[in-house]
Amino acid sequence: MLESTQTRAELNRLLQERNEYPERSPDIDAQIQALFEQDCAILVLDMSGFSRLTIRHGIIHFLAMVHRMNAIATPLVQHHSGRVVKQEADNLFAVFPTVQAAIDSAVDILKGFAAVNTGLPEEQDLYAGMGIGYGKTLLVGENDLFGSEMNLACKLGEDLARRGEVLLTEAAFKQIEAIPDQWERLNLSVSSLELIAYKLKVPAAVGLR
Repeated sequence: MLESTQTRAELNRLLQERNEYPERSPDIDAQIQALFEQDCAILVLDMSGFSRLTIRHGIIHFLAMVHRMNAIATPLVQHHSGRVVKQEADNLFAVFPTVQAAIDSAVDILKGFAAVNTGLPEEQDLYAGMGIGYGKTLLVGENDLFGSEMNLACKLGEDLARRGEVLLTEAAFKQIEAIPDQWERLNLSVSSLELIAYKLKVPAAVGLR
């Protein structure tokens, strides 16, 4: 189901207990993992042009675009058996049972943006870059998630993916049956971290204006 009935308050309680009793760390870690940890794919979407659009047209204009982004992306995430965990500023975070489901959702979101853009003035066009990771993740309540692959998906989606790009972590890429000519291997560097990532050669139908 990719959700947790356990709250952030329960996680905080266990973390406080861990800090107070470091000798019990292994047992407490096991409790946290049992309560919160799941294997999942994580998609991080970052809208392109936040600073430029806000300076040129004001924050209300951009907030309206974020609202439109959510209205398009959320149903497509759900269509592919995913769940939107949270939306912060111009970022959207979602989890999926499989990497392929996350990829299919990402492509459909880009197609959705492209379709809407054909009927909008240029200053309202929607663009995004996305990062996808896969691995053990702490899902906390309805609105929080933590983990190494979550962090890497954020790096790819927020810092490295250009508009219209979908980047996979190495762990995520290993989860799919990849057709070689659909993917490009990249050696990337961000925040003193060297990464291997894989870029989807997005279908021409997605398009960019």
